[in-house]
Amino acid sequence: MAKTPPSWKKFAPMPEDSLPAPHLISTVSGLKALAQTLQKQPRLAVDTEANSLYAYRERVCLLQFSIPGADYLVDPLALPTLEPLDPVFASPEIEKVFHAADYDLYGLSRSFNFRFANLYDTMLAARTLGHEALGLNALVLRYFGIELDKRFQKANWGMRPLTPDLIDYARLDTHYLLALRDRLEEDLRLAERWELAWEDFQRLCQVPLPTSDPRERWERISGQRDLTPRQRTTLHELCLYRERMAERLDRPLFKVLSDEILLEIARVSPETLPALQEVGLSERQMNRLGRGLLEAIHRSQTAPIVRPTLAERPSESFLQRLQKLKAWRKETAKALGVESDVILPRASLHAIAAENPRSLAALEKIMPDLPWRREKYGLEILHVLGVK
Repeated sequence: MAKTPPSWKKFAPMPEDSLPAPHLISTVSGLKALAQTLQKQPRLAVDTEANSLYAYRERVCLLQFSIPGADYLVDPLALPTLEPLDPVFASPEIEKVFHAADYDLYGLSRSFNFRFANLYDTMLAARTLGHEALGLNALVLRYFGIELDKRFQKANWGMRPLTPDLIDYARLDTHYLLALRDRLEEDLRLAERWELAWEDFQRLCQVPLPTSDPRERWERISGQRDLTPRQRTTLHELCLYRERMAERLDRPLFKVLSDEILLEIARVSPETLPALQEVGLSERQMNRLGRGLLEAIHRSQTAPIVRPTLAERPSESFLQRLQKLKAWRKETAKALGVESDVILPRASLHAIAAENPRSLAALEKIMPDLPWRREKYGLEILHVLGVK
């Protein structure tokens, strides 16, 4: 198992009403100076803000860092590169503290090709403790009695200039993380769950590539199974048109047309603009999209019928093993007061069910990144699989 970090000197956050202004970083020289400052820290808090609600292809629009005594906001939209920060994220000597790190890590990896080492996730720590309220606001309130303002959680972070309210909101997302990290570690150690959480922190460093859904876009729309084959073909053409328009307008798909509207258009298959408007489109949507939607409907009437993607059906023996493992995991999690995947991640559970290991050595090959869980639960897992 990887060596756990030392216990840090406890960090106390400053009261919100006495905070100095955050440092805004929007120049190459400022970024280089910040990188030098961060590389001298044993640990730092990190967060990001993206524009997923406002763009066809989302991007990271702001990075926040906090260290004792200072908060920083980095504007990647104003900088040609963030390369000076790569050694910070990649350093095994600097602990990076996130809250709900998965989304941030994926965005940082995709946008800037950062490498990661030595991570701590306060949400994962809270899950390992069995806390039900896992949001940053809930945890800061629980541990410090401070309620964060979350009004700007869905703000457009791609807009410039950032307003003072957005700047204050962004800096508070990291300002309390170091203190929260300390309190959570104390509780984890008291509950004898530190090693369990630490194992998950280490796994965070390997940012997985997003898994692509093999299904066509139309297959992912809830309710499409109730359509006729020709209506599904219409839905497919409508989805293709919406995708083109979303890219052209630089809007997320749901802000062009909702899945529900597309489903209803496919069901009715109107042939005229007045009939199309009766489905529920706004006047603006009619003006911008009406004729294109009618053309998509017209194409679908002679297009080849679409067929659903066929998924390979797992074997009965696999399903039986999976059911037994799930029942064991659920009972084990219940005893600790945590969610089931805290005991064993879903991917590992499915891999074990598929491989059906018959020894601890075989189990080690399936879950090499879970040494603590393997030592703690290995014999129980084998017993569930029928190994005597």
